Amino acid sequence: MYHYTEFDRQFVKLRAAQHRDQLERWQKGQLADDEFRPLRLQNGWYVQRYAPMLRVAVPYGEISSKQLSVLATIAKDYDQPEEALFAKAQEQQDLLPGKSPKLIKGYGHFTTRQNVQFNWIPLSKSADVMDLLATVDMHGIQTSGNCIRNITTDELAGVAVDEVVDPRPYAEILRQWSTLHPEFAFLPRKFKIAITGASEDRAAIGWHDVGLQLVKDVKGEIGFKVWVGGGMGRTPVIGTLIREFLPWQQIMNFLEAVVRVYNRWGRRDNIYKARIKILVKAEGQRYIDEVEAEFNDIVNKDGGPHTITQAEFDRVAACFVAPEMTERVEISNNANLNDPAFLRWLKQNVVAHQNPGLRAVSLSFKRLGLAPGDATAEQLEASAKLVAKYSRGEARVTHSQNLVLPWVDETHLFDLWQEAKALGLASPNIGLLNDMIACPGGDYCALANARAIPVAAAISERYQDLDELDDLGPIDLHISGCINSCGHHHSGHIGILGVDKDGKEWYQVTLGGSDGSELSGPAGPGKVVGPSFSASEVPEVIEAVINKYLELRLPTQQGDHGRNEYFIETLRRAGQDAFKTAANSARHPEPALA
Repeated sequence: MYHYTEFDRQFVKLRAAQHRDQLERWQKGQLADDEFRPLRLQNGWYVQRYAPMLRVAVPYGEISSKQLSVLATIAKDYDQPEEALFAKAQEQQDLLPGKSPKLIKGYGHFTTRQNVQFNWIPLSKSADVMDLLATVDMHGIQTSGNCIRNITTDELAGVAVDEVVDPRPYAEILRQWSTLHPEFAFLPRKFKIAITGASEDRAAIGWHDVGLQLVKDVKGEIGFKVWVGGGMGRTPVIGTLIREFLPWQQIMNFLEAVVRVYNRWGRRDNIYKARIKILVKAEGQRYIDEVEAEFNDIVNKDGGPHTITQAEFDRVAACFVAPEMTERVEISNNANLNDPAFLRWLKQNVVAHQNPGLRAVSLSFKRLGLAPGDATAEQLEASAKLVAKYSRGEARVTHSQNLVLPWVDETHLFDLWQEAKALGLASPNIGLLNDMIACPGGDYCALANARAIPVAAAISERYQDLDELDDLGPIDLHISGCINSCGHHHSGHIGILGVDKDGKEWYQVTLGGSDGSELSGPAGPGKVVGPSFSASEVPEVIEAVINKYLELRLPTQQGDHGRNEYFIETLRRAGQDAFKTAANSARHPEPALA
C-alpha cells in the first residue's frame, strides 16, 4: 500500500481542522446553510433522506486492516442517530407499500466506486469523525462535488495472473495530481477515472469519463490506451478511444489537456447535459483535436510540468512491492480438504495469484437481512482481524460491493473459510445471481425514485439454493434506485432501474448489458424489455427471464468440458425477443373496474 509521507498526513489533518472550523462557524450561525453546503460536500458530507451521509475515500479500493478497524469504530460509536430521528425514519418507512427490511444503523456500506459510506452520523459529530479518520490516513476529500472523484482500479491489481502492468503506482500518482487541483475544483460536473493494467477489464473503464489501460508496445515500453467520454445516467455512452499509446511519463500532462478542454467547453446550463460524455458525443473529432492541441502546448510551450520522472515513479512504486512471505503453515485440519462446502467456496470465491503459493479471496457481503455491500460494525471489525491475520494487513473494496483479501497463503484457505463462515461472510456466491449490485436507493438516498434494497432482498430470498445458483452460472444483476445509475444497472446482464410513475415506485428491466469483462464482452448498455413493472412484479419477471434462459440454453463445445451456455451467451445467441416475451408474461393484470 502507499505510505503517507509526513506532508500527506499534515495535509489530511489540516483539512480536518479546517472542516471543524467551518462546522463551528455554521453551528454559531456565522455561515449560512448555502455557504456551508459546498464546504461540507468537498469533504464527503451529504444530507440524505433522513440524515447526513459520509462518503469515505478508499483510493483505488486499497484498504488496510487498521483502516477497517477505524471504520468499525465509526460505525459503532458515530453511525448512531438520535433515537427520535431513527424512530421517525422507521415510522415513515413502515408506511411505504411492499416489503422492506428494517432500517439499520451502526454500519458501513461498500460502494460501486470502491468507497465506504455511513448513513447516520450527525453533522455535529462530523469533525470528530474526520479527526479519527486522519489517524489512519483517511478522509472524504473529493468524494463529492464537481471535481475529479476517487480513482478506481481492478481489485486484483498487483496480484492478477493476466496483469501486464501494476496500475496502483499510476493510480496513486494520479490521485495526488488530482487532489485539490486548483483548476479542476469546479468542473461542469463530477469526473471519474478508472485504470486497469490487465488484459481483462475488471475496472469497467469504458463506462468512465476517462478509462485508462496500461499496455506494452512491441519494444516493451509501457504506455496507456486512453478512452474518454464514457458514462451511465440518462444517456449511457461507452468511451471513445482517443489514444492507442501514450507514454506513461505523459499521462498527467495528457489528462490535464483532457480535463482542461472539458472545463472550457462542457455545458454548465443543464446538469443533465454537463458530463464530458455529452461534449465528446456532440463534438467528436473536434474535441479530440482540441485535446491534442492543448496537450502539445502543455508539453512544448509549458515544458510538460506534470511529466512523471523515473525517480518519482520509483518512490511511489516502492510502496507497492509484494509483502514478504511468512513461513508457511499447514492447514489445521487436512481431513476436511474434501468438504463439499469448502470445495464450492474454493471454486467460487478464490482465484489464482501471480505468486503460485498465494490466492486472492473474496468475502461476500451479500446476505439476507442486509443490503448488498452493508457491513455492520461487528463485521467490519471481524473483517479487519481476518485481513490482519490472513492477508498481510491489506484488503480491497470491490466494484461489486465485496471485500477481497489479496495475499492469502494457500495453506491457510481452510482456516480462513472456517472463520469467514462463522461470521456469515463465506457465501460461495461471487459472480452468481445473488451476488448482486444495488445502490441504497429510496431507503436512504434523497435523489432516488424508488427503493432498491427491497427488490434486492426479494430476489435474493427467491434464489438461495446453492445448487441452483451454481447451475445457473455467472449472472450480473444490477439495481439502481434512479437514473443516476449508482447501481450500474446499464451494465448488468439483467438491469433494474427504479422510476417514478404517478408518484409510485415502478421498475424498468434491461437485458444484455456489459461492464467490459471477459465474460460479458465489450462494454455496452442493456436493452429495455418493455414498460415498467410494479415492485411486486419484479421478482416474478426475473424468475421468468431465468426460466427462459434454462429453456433456451445449449451445451457449449467439448473444448469447454461440456458446460452449458452462460446466461449472457444464451441471450446474445437467442436474441432479446423471447426473453422480452417471458418478462412481460409475468405482468399482473390491471384490476377490473367496479
